[in-house]
Amino acid sequence: MAKNRVATDTKMATAVEGGDGNLRLHAEQQYAAELAALAKVDDRQRPPNWKLSPWAVKTYIMGGTLPDGFVVTPKYVGNDRLIEIAVATLATDRALLLYGVPGTAKSWVSEHLCAAISGTSTLLIQGTAGTDESTLRYGWNYARLLAEGPSLDALVTSPMMTAMATGRLCRVEELTRIPSEVQDTLITILSEKTLPIPELNTEVQAAKGFNVIATANNRDKGVNELSSALMRRFNTVVLPVPSSLDDEVAIVSRRAEELGRSLELPAEKPALEEIRRVVTIFRELRSGVTEDGKAKIKTPSGTLSTAEAISVVSGGMAMAAFYGDGKLRASDLLSGLIGAVVKDPVQDQLIWHEYVQTVVKERDDWKDLYRASRDIS
Repeated sequence: MAKNRVATDTKMATAVEGGDGNLRLHAEQQYAAELAALAKVDDRQRPPNWKLSPWAVKTYIMGGTLPDGFVVTPKYVGNDRLIEIAVATLATDRALLLYGVPGTAKSWVSEHLCAAISGTSTLLIQGTAGTDESTLRYGWNYARLLAEGPSLDALVTSPMMTAMATGRLCRVEELTRIPSEVQDTLITILSEKTLPIPELNTEVQAAKGFNVIATANNRDKGVNELSSALMRRFNTVVLPVPSSLDDEVAIVSRRAEELGRSLELPAEKPALEEIRRVVTIFRELRSGVTEDGKAKIKTPSGTLSTAEAISVVSGGMAMAAFYGDGKLRASDLLSGLIGAVVKDPVQDQLIWHEYVQTVVKERDDWKDLYRASRDIS
C-alpha cells in the first residue's frame, strides 16, 4: 500500500513540475528555450513587472531571428499590427479583448502573451454559463470560515486576485459565455484596479503590471451580450480568419505536426497536398464560393475554423497511424472532415453531398477524395 502511495505521489509531482509525460505543456514550458533566449538579448525598456520588453513580446509571438542567430518560431500568422496593438494595450491601464469568430487563435494568442509578459499563463478563468462571482473575485474555505469566522486564512483567492496582488496578467476565456450579471463584476476591477473584500473591511489593490486579457466571440450559441459599460473598459482587437490559403495551410501544417509529436502518433509528417485540400474545402464552404471564383456554394451551419481544420488533420494522422500504413490519405481524413462540416444532420448533409458532386468530383486530382466520400456514403 505504501509503495502504491509513493508511486502515485511521484507521478503527481512529475505532473506538477511539467514533465515530458504531460499531455499538454503550458506555453512557458513548451517554449522555455525561446523565452530564455529572448530575455538574454532583450536590452530594451520593460514596463513594470514585465519579463520581456514589448519588442521581445512581439518577436516571441510573430517569430524572427535574434542578433545571436537564435530562431524564434512564429506563434501567430497574421497582421503584425494587430499584435503590436495588443501588446501596447497591455502596457497601459486598459484591458484587452480579443474578439472574433471561433477558431481564430484568440485563446492561443492570449496564452502566449501571458507567458511572454508575466512568465505564466496559468492565471486563467474559464468562462461558462455556471461561472459565478466567486470565480472572478474570491471564495471561502467554509470549514475554516465556520470554525474561525471571516479571516485572510479562510479566504480562497481567485486567479484574478492573485494576478492583482502579484502584478501579472489574468486570462478570462469566453467572456460572453459568462452570465451578464457576473460579467459586470469586472467593471470595478478594471476601473478602480481594486478588489474590495467587504467581509474583512479591506481590499486588494492591483500591483503594477496587472492587466486582463479576455477572449470572446459572437457566433456560438449561448452567448451573452457584453454591456456597454464593460466594453468601454476594454480595447478590442479583432482577430480575423487567415487572409490567404497559404497562411492557413502553414498554420494547420505546423500545429498538426506539433500535436502529432505531443501525442506521439507513429505517423508520417502530413503531406502539404492533403492539408491544402482540407483547408481549401474549409475556405470554400466558409466563403460560399470556390477558390477560383467560378462557382457559388451553399454554406453549412458550422464555423469551419482553422482550429477545426487542425483537428481534422490530427484525427487523420491518428487514423493513418493506427489503421493504415502511417501515410495520411484522403480516406483517413474524410470521417473527420464530414464531422466538421455536417453539424446539422439534415441541412448540412445535403450541402456536403452537393459540394462533393459539384466540386470534388470535377477536380481531377481529387478523385481519391471523391471515391472515399462515396464509399463512406
